[in-house]
Amino acid sequence: MQTLLSWGDQGWLDDIFRGVLVTVQLALATLPVGLLLGFLVALAKQSAEPTLRIAGSVYTTIFRGLPELLTLFLIYFGVALPIFTYLFPGASDQVTSFIAGMIALSLVFSSYASEVFLSAFRAIPRGQYEGGYSVGLSNGQTMRLVVLPQLVRIALPGLSNLWLILLKDTALVSAIGLADILRQTQIAARVTKEAFLFFGFACLVYLVLAIISSYGIGQIEKAVGRQDMAK
Repeated sequence: MQTLLSWGDQGWLDDIFRGVLVTVQLALATLPVGLLLGFLVALAKQSAEPTLRIAGSVYTTIFRGLPELLTLFLIYFGVALPIFTYLFPGASDQVTSFIAGMIALSLVFSSYASEVFLSAFRAIPRGQYEGGYSVGLSNGQTMRLVVLPQLVRIALPGLSNLWLILLKDTALVSAIGLADILRQTQIAARVTKEAFLFFGFACLVYLVLAIISSYGIGQIEKAVGRQDMAK
């Protein structure tokens, strides 16, 4: 057991650690894309234009209704693989899988994040907008200086939960061959015939990532709270 969970040629920690890096990189790459898409969809869903509201509702209905794994397969086999094969024939399978995973997870993440943002928008009194306009701020300035700081504070708890879900959902990319934590532990389990050992170790790794994330989120929430008190 100690030999299997060790560094070097006889152990598997080197491969699993590389899988951890891939998992964290995928989650961090997905987060800003998902947040931006979710924010834009939330804006569309509260727009005065009916077409935008319908488009936003259809978007969230589709990507909240489809299983995440099915979305991943559709993006990988229907979009990423054909495009990369045609435009970048020399691209590695890992790059294609990473991009497909990032796109698929961003779509799913944004569909849920849009609901969090929409609830936060609705929690901000209309008087906050009118106050910004009354002092001569434009729509963009009001959004940036008045609304967004409050929006972040209100949406942060919900977005924090979505981050933890995203971190776990990265395990799905092992199904398209990306060498993440689960993929590396699957290989180790198959080669060594020690499935319980390596899958149990994968559980510990994900739990450690979740604990670190929870601590980081807590520090961000405290920082935001201190800023509110200072105001």
